Amino acid sequence: MQSPEDEVSFGRSADADTGQGDDATLTFDPGYALATRGLSKRFRNGQLAVDTLDLAVPAGSVYGFLGPNGSGKTTTIRMLLGLIQPTAGSHQMLGFPMPEGQIEALARVGSLVEGPAFYPQLSGRGNLARLDAADRTASPATAPARIERALDRVGLLAAADKKYKAYSLGMKQRLAIATSLLRPRELVILDEPTNGLDPQGTREVRSLIRRIAADGATVFVSSHLLAEVEQICTHVGVMRSGRLVFSGPLSQLRGSGTSRVMVRTSQPELAAKVLNDLGLAEIRQEGQEVTADLGTLQPEFICERLVYAGVPVAGLDTPKRSLEDEFVELTGEGFDVEQ
Repeated sequence: MQSPEDEVSFGRSADADTGQGDDATLTFDPGYALATRGLSKRFRNGQLAVDTLDLAVPAGSVYGFLGPNGSGKTTTIRMLLGLIQPTAGSHQMLGFPMPEGQIEALARVGSLVEGPAFYPQLSGRGNLARLDAADRTASPATAPARIERALDRVGLLAAADKKYKAYSLGMKQRLAIATSLLRPRELVILDEPTNGLDPQGTREVRSLIRRIAADGATVFVSSHLLAEVEQICTHVGVMRSGRLVFSGPLSQLRGSGTSRVMVRTSQPELAAKVLNDLGLAEIRQEGQEVTADLGTLQPEFICERLVYAGVPVAGLDTPKRSLEDEFVELTGEGFDVEQ
């Protein structure tokens, strides 16, 4: 489901009328740091991991790419970065069509997918120097200054000469993110950056993501933790079984579900009967509380009908749905909410 605010304008290029069909080159709205049309990946064993994905990531946003484990998030990221080839569809990155513009685009993109392997006996600075030296497009003359800046941005400058094996989990993950910041980046893609971290390490990485975004980069972060979304993301895409079931601002996701009414009463059975007679759906009773989908009825009218039927109403409310409720409704699965 694509929100109106995040609808991508996909136009066909001059080659579109040559009979190439869906394989024709597509042009994309430059206002999006990432955009896909019909992006799909079917593996040799027949598994359809990503199914006709239409994704739109506004430039300057912190975009949370969410879904249960196995929903297709990492496969999508690997296609976006050119690590694996899609079965069908098109995508662009920073306005460059992929894979044709891969060299130009990836020079402006930092990414962390399944973390780099570091040398435990080397310092944080030494590890970054090794990785930077392996980049043939990076200038050796500017390496010391760039490494220093990357360490500073992730808050590791004071521990730059400390051996990697002595780093905490949070420090190790921040060093991994530093590898994506060795050169100026317009887009940073992070796949499950807090996976396996303790609460302190998770807070450190969240703070780092905020700083990266504040510096002007678009951040695309995949996660299955709702706390990350609520605290750092401006936009959200939700995956379910390889398909995008929601895309839009976080505020829109919060209001996308069905509103409910909650009645507190000493006669919950009678209250449930009245709500049922009014045609309300999904009626649930727990103790002295009865809830139901509000539908199109006004709370004032429901309260009036309850009182008229002799229900002693101790309280009536239309509680705001939690983000977890919205995810469960979209995906049919629960999400981790800890950390």
